[in-house]
Amino acid sequence: MAVFRLDITGEHCPMTFVKTKLKLSELHEGDILEVLVREGEPLENIPQSAREQGFEVIKIENVGKGNYQISIRK
Repeated sequence: MAVFRLDITGEHCPMTFVKTKLKLSELHEGDILEVLVREGEPLENIPQSAREQGFEVIKIENVGKGNYQISIRK
């Protein structure tokens, strides 16, 4: 298992999940992707879309300044 990071705080929907899904496709089963997002639409849509795609959302954590980290296991 490895942990990878993806900062998409500068992106807008729908590109936020597109970039998240592309990165997840590069990972091996059991790997974790920590996605840094802004509050609002990305924070609502990425966890929901990840679950719909069969990924496990491990946690969502407020990391300050309106940013959140979403941890997703492939």
